Amino acid sequence: MHPWNEPILQSLAERAATLPHAMLIHGRQGVGKLALAERVAQLLLCEAESGAKPCGRCDGCRWFLAGSHPDLRRLEPESLAKETEPEEGEPAPARKTAKPSTEIKIEQVRELAGFLNLRSHRGRLRVALVHPAEDMNPNAANALLKGLEEPPADAVFLLVAHRPAQLLPTIRSRCVALAVPVPPRPAALDWLAEQGARNPERWLAYAGGAPLRALEYAANGEVLERLLQRPMPVDNRDELEALADALQKIALDRALGAMGLPPKYQTGTIGRDPAKAREWLAYARSMVERRLLSRHPLNPKLFSAEMLANLPSK
Repeated sequence: MHPWNEPILQSLAERAATLPHAMLIHGRQGVGKLALAERVAQLLLCEAESGAKPCGRCDGCRWFLAGSHPDLRRLEPESLAKETEPEEGEPAPARKTAKPSTEIKIEQVRELAGFLNLRSHRGRLRVALVHPAEDMNPNAANALLKGLEEPPADAVFLLVAHRPAQLLPTIRSRCVALAVPVPPRPAALDWLAEQGARNPERWLAYAGGAPLRALEYAANGEVLERLLQRPMPVDNRDELEALADALQKIALDRALGAMGLPPKYQTGTIGRDPAKAREWLAYARSMVERRLLSRHPLNPKLFSAEMLANLPSK
């Protein structure tokens, strides 16, 4: 787990016996929410009596670390799910030809309901980790809501969300929210330096202070610099969301400059001009929807050309 989130884990560990049946762990993408949620799940499944932190030595911890704890289930889109190696002697799974889904589907939630209504294998809690929770499609979200409204005994839901506002209000109301803030800048820069990130200050600013996101940007720095310096239509669907992200950050920095404020993402700025500020803000808002649409099968070149055609003039 990341060092800046240790105090949050410590606070949860001190009241582990009274934690709610459902928590919504939310914050900016790239601040370590998933690693925190995984650590909380391990804490709940740890069979040691200390309670201060997972011991790492008991059967529960060993199974958790091996990814095979019988009382833990993860709900993630296929595109994020980790591939598991077949056991010795087992046939390799058939290779999938279709593009992995970016949604959490209702079938996954139904399987989870069956798991939660069984008795715990270890006589303790059963934990469901949903990540990112906003990636549930409408049917899956409604199915999960039923479990949250009438939670099985000894079941805990850990929902991780980058954009909690996209969740159903009824789901949010049945969870206790746990905000994970952006870490202090010195701590983030120290961690990025330990990871060997190039130009950490540049990419931490571009990531809005989120260190894990900054590390991803630094690893893809050459492509991003090209998109920022000379935005052009892309042929590669994998670059489409990166282009939409870059255009949104450019627009927000230009809007801030037009309002006489310093840029947030360090993509450049313009002179003060209130009328231009409104224009750039409207474009930035449109990029929110475009970023979501860019995940779906589209013609990348046409879609990116349309985004660039609407870019306000400087």
